[in-house]
Amino acid sequence: MLRTRLVRYTAAFWGFVVYMPVGMNYGAALFLLIAMLVAGGWHERGARMRASPMWWPIVIYLAWTLVVLAIGQHYPETAENLFHGIRIASTMLLATALSREEAVWALRGFLVVSVINFLLIALHEAGVLPDTQIWHAVTIMKGNKSINNALLFTVLGTSAAVLGLAHLSDTRRWHWAGPAFVFTVLMALLVTLILPSRTSLVAMLVCMVAACVHQWRSHPRVLAAALVAVFAVSGLLVWQAPASMKQKFELGLQELEQAEAGEVSEASMITRYLMYRETTAMMMEKPLTGLGIGAWTSEWKKRGPKVLDYKNMPHNDYLWMGSQGGIPGLLSLLFIMVAGVWVGWRRADLTGRLGFVTMLTMLIAASLNSAMRDAQIGLSLLWISFLYLRLVEESCSPWREVLPQRLSGVFLSADGRPTHPL
Repeated sequence: MLRTRLVRYTAAFWGFVVYMPVGMNYGAALFLLIAMLVAGGWHERGARMRASPMWWPIVIYLAWTLVVLAIGQHYPETAENLFHGIRIASTMLLATALSREEAVWALRGFLVVSVINFLLIALHEAGVLPDTQIWHAVTIMKGNKSINNALLFTVLGTSAAVLGLAHLSDTRRWHWAGPAFVFTVLMALLVTLILPSRTSLVAMLVCMVAACVHQWRSHPRVLAAALVAVFAVSGLLVWQAPASMKQKFELGLQELEQAEAGEVSEASMITRYLMYRETTAMMMEKPLTGLGIGAWTSEWKKRGPKVLDYKNMPHNDYLWMGSQGGIPGLLSLLFIMVAGVWVGWRRADLTGRLGFVTMLTMLIAASLNSAMRDAQIGLSLLWISFLYLRLVEESCSPWREVLPQRLSGVFLSADGRPTHPL
């Protein structure tokens, strides 16, 4: 009995530790792999992976990585970058290999720990919770792990917005839209004040608009009204945003102007400007095959300013892959994200919409940060994104099983479908 349940428990464990230090996530991934090997059923899991719409995009990405490894130049960082490339693909494939029940348990772990972390933040802000390493990146903005946590809260916020939008069309339960939108605002405030992240805020605003388009794409008048409302509320929130966040965006624009004028410093947007420019040049130097797996760090040390030569990733996963594998490499990684967005888009119900906005968040995060290459983000956000996507593959809505019974009764009908016509 334990053997058959082992995978669901280890999947839930990985979902539970996504906010914790990266070592816990590596351990959880390893435990899940071991549990799958022990539990057996490999043929069934293999068939499930091959049946996934994400199978061929991932295979193409892996195949091109190995082709470039075989024919391209090698560097001191080749082994490390190859490991991360395989780790990215493995994280996706592990999610696609899960059964419906196992994916549900993994998302239960994520939702439970999200509630716990929200309470930890509240207690920390109230001054009654000491600062401890295990939750330091949740309560204080510091490093890429905090960016990961902010992006996970963005996923929660956009998920709540999707539920709120769904209930606006349900005359019997429209009043549940209010609490959902309040939760979305709380998540927006969290990634504005506690874990300030421009990437998270941009993703949340884009996903709100995208959710409206997904829900009312067949009703242009309703869609137009919804978009006006979203832009009005977003404008109000931006206008009322704290000075610190406004200054952060203004500083970003100022840094871009400075970078274009030739200034060099460790400022965030100046660093990104220089990285994107030089990484694009690397890719265009050998547009077909790239400079080889592991090339970026060595080439950056040659091309980038000395003050930034300690960087080991360019804050854009597609350019990172493009510099190593050429334009085909860039397209192979981008294809995975676009395919994930499309899988959610083509399913016109609540489950499809949740997968759609989550994969859109992942696509944006990988454009503005190393959200796959950096394991501090790419072992958590990527895992949760593909769990959402895994549920999109089910014929009916599995979210009734993920949410607590009372909540699922509120948000989903008895047959597991959204409580309103789409």
